[in-house]
Amino acid sequence: MLEAADTSRTSRRTTPPTWLVVALACAGQFLVVLDVSVVNVALPSMRADLGLSASGLQWVVNAYAIAFAGFMLLGGRAGDLYGRKRMFLVGLGLFTLASLGGGLAQDGWQLLLARAVQGLGAAVLAPSTLTLLTAAVPEGPARARAIATWTAVGAGGGAAGGLVGGVLVDVLSWRWVLLINVPVGALVLAGSVMWLSESRAGAGRRLDLPGALLVTAGLATLAYGVSQTEAEGWTAAATLVPLAAGLALLGLFLAVEARTAVPLMPLRLLRRRTVASANAAMLVSGSAMFCMWYFMTLYAQNVLGYSPLEAGFALIPSSFAVLVGSKTAPRLMRRAGARTVAVAGTLVAATGFGWQSAMGPHGAYLTAIMFPGILMMLGAGLAATPLAALATSGAAPAEAGLLSGLINTSRTMGGSLGLAVMSTVAAARTGADGGAAALTEGYALAFRSSTGVLLAGAVLMLLWLPGRPAPASGN
Repeated sequence: MLEAADTSRTSRRTTPPTWLVVALACAGQFLVVLDVSVVNVALPSMRADLGLSASGLQWVVNAYAIAFAGFMLLGGRAGDLYGRKRMFLVGLGLFTLASLGGGLAQDGWQLLLARAVQGLGAAVLAPSTLTLLTAAVPEGPARARAIATWTAVGAGGGAAGGLVGGVLVDVLSWRWVLLINVPVGALVLAGSVMWLSESRAGAGRRLDLPGALLVTAGLATLAYGVSQTEAEGWTAAATLVPLAAGLALLGLFLAVEARTAVPLMPLRLLRRRTVASANAAMLVSGSAMFCMWYFMTLYAQNVLGYSPLEAGFALIPSSFAVLVGSKTAPRLMRRAGARTVAVAGTLVAATGFGWQSAMGPHGAYLTAIMFPGILMMLGAGLAATPLAALATSGAAPAEAGLLSGLINTSRTMGGSLGLAVMSTVAAARTGADGGAAALTEGYALAFRSSTGVLLAGAVLMLLWLPGRPAPASGN
């Protein structure tokens, strides 16, 4: 009997209250998502203090995002094999130490290295946050509400980044947008050691290191190639070579996964409609929505003349909107279904992006930031919850961490690639002119391009997402 129950082993420690597991998981998710956006308002200060170039600023964001997305599948599988609590603690510890290193950086390369290590820690931590949550809450309405809370907290972390970063930069310095993670991370670590229970699946199986290295190298190389387009253009060898190499590495990854006995990502999962369609939709929508905070904070500071603190406060309504969208989604899902809510949320976001693309160099706060920002983030919250629920619905214990890592990878990698592409689009329109009017035209084109991507994403969801989640095949 004990052996039969070993498919998802847990420690003999008294099971902690569900709300406590959800709170700790959400705290970890909040930290890793916060650090995607919190540095945005600090970028001008970082550039002045460390002498970073314009492309270096983009890499402050992308070094984290690429490492985060590139190692996410590895982190998800490691949690399944070696224990979700253990990987949660390892990832959070690494993330906290790297935050300390970044906050103390004295040169640009030190900051970029710390951001990459932060991303690695986040990649180990993030899949465990969702897996611990889904393991603690039975599938059904209660899990939908828990996932909505997880989504809301994660989205709120991205939304709160502007405010938190603005306050820290104005009151202290840019270094504290990283150093603040140290005491918070230590507190969450202590709580997790005391209260989380261990669980795992697939004991005795090996980690697919060749697959992990190939997918990480492929995603990172591909993202680097996209980022090169801003300085080199799409036809330059410096762009085409890493793009081709990245695609080749990803193709090799798929070939290896099809032949290895214990793959990092069993390709059979992609034959499951809920998994394939939800991840494709998250990749597309994430590529558009991720860049919102980046361009909005640059627009507020570089064009409208806001201070970092003012820029952070300007985005507070958007922060509340994403929370409202995420918490409203489960109720709407019960009535209309996950696909309808995801499509509706994406269309609401597209409306906000389209409105934002009409920005001007002398825009008023209400019409140039607040109202379009509310629509963008309300839609993002509405769309993310049903996509995450679909992607992880019916997951067997042995694949829960993998599916959690996969949906996080899709969102983060889509965002990283989208930021690189939209930065190129904006830079091409702005040209060498650094004036307010030229910058506004570049930012507006990026929002207009994102609107088109979101509309395409809504069509993809309407045609491909299932009306109701299908049960897991079990094989």
